[in-house]
Amino acid sequence: MALSPLTILVLIATIFLPSIAVAKDFVVGDDHGWTEGFDYSTWTADKTFQVGDVLVFKYVVGEQNVFKVNGTAFRSCTVPPANEALTTGNDRIVLTTPGRKWYICGLTGHCNAGQKLFITVQAQTLPPTLPPAPAPSPFQDGPGFDGWVPKKLLTIFH
Repeated sequence: MALSPLTILVLIATIFLPSIAVAKDFVVGDDHGWTEGFDYSTWTADKTFQVGDVLVFKYVVGEQNVFKVNGTAFRSCTVPPANEALTTGNDRIVLTTPGRKWYICGLTGHCNAGQKLFITVQAQTLPPTLPPAPAPSPFQDGPGFDGWVPKKLLTIFH
């Protein structure tokens, strides 16, 4: 049995689309956004972040900012140089690699007051693959003459 082009397309879509579709946008802090006085460690507790997901930091421009930092700067609330700040009020960070990620607000006192986010990003999990389709037998119906030639040859030379 030969696979039609439509069947092949459906198989390819079944394998690859779920891995694309699993990427999620996470609005940091949900309806609260990126702000002071919110418990971001509680916010992350029931979430799983994967490569391909997007963190969206929403805040009022000028009242907050976002810095990506390392674990040491996160713990000590050490703010990087100002030119590294994200400041659009709708900052989107695509999680491109697995591992630990740290973010802080760099405005005076905000990080120390708890405006900081720590997440662990998991490698993207792929859906299980389908077993390969068996190769068609030369004596089964196939393309071209609806299998007539192989059947007739088998009958003639058998």
